[in-house]
Amino acid sequence: MRGRTVALSLPRRFVGDLLHAAAGVPTVPVQRPMGLARLADARAGLADRPTWTALFTLAYARVARECPELRRAYLRLPSARLYEYPVSVAAVAVERDFGGEPGVFVGKVKDPAARSLEELDALLTHFRTAPVHDVKDFRRALWVAGLPLPLRRLLWGCALNSGRQRGNYLGTFGVSVYSALGAESLHPISPCTTTLTYGVMRPSGDLDVRLVYDHRVLDGATVARALARLETQLNEVLPAELLSRRQVVRLPRVVAA
Repeated sequence: MRGRTVALSLPRRFVGDLLHAAAGVPTVPVQRPMGLARLADARAGLADRPTWTALFTLAYARVARECPELRRAYLRLPSARLYEYPVSVAAVAVERDFGGEPGVFVGKVKDPAARSLEELDALLTHFRTAPVHDVKDFRRALWVAGLPLPLRRLLWGCALNSGRQRGNYLGTFGVSVYSALGAESLHPISPCTTTLTYGVMRPSGDLDVRLVYDHRVLDGATVARALARLETQLNEVLPAELLSRRQVVRLPRVVAA
């Protein structure tokens, strides 16, 4: 029996271009086990629960706001150098249906640390549910994916080395998670300086959190300290914020006759 040739869809072209851009990034994963029972309990007490992706994205963006090394990128051309961005841009990977098949798209959130949790969660929900062509980042990705290969390589190369605009096009850090499907990524590949991922939460509230980092930009000890600060955000700062959002149930006032 003979098989059949399947043409590359636009989302498959996009992923191929993304991996080609990431292939030259020497990345190293660092893992920290975290106990997030306090955050899980605080989240469970809310009627409108924020997604875990929103919680992790906000917490890491706050860490990056205080740690400039996490806001830097390695630029290769015209000469090797580092570029430091004033604020973070989160590049969040989501799976969407396009043309009858699942595809990976990346939505960008500028300065997530300055946004409220509600606003950030709404943006991530928009990435997951809005029509694909209604999301600017998705439209741009599909347009570039439809171009001839040499032109796509040129545009990606310009984005990787454009300094100020690189963060707008590619993000300063990535978020790639599919623990909701009962699985976890051990070493996600991305052109971003750091990529955040985490595993499946156990009944105890424990889970493993990983940062995959570009070793040309920063070192493992810096990443390890960033993960410790991330745990503080997740298990101390955010639970207090979520608890303050809980609505107090008020009994109706009884007016004496």
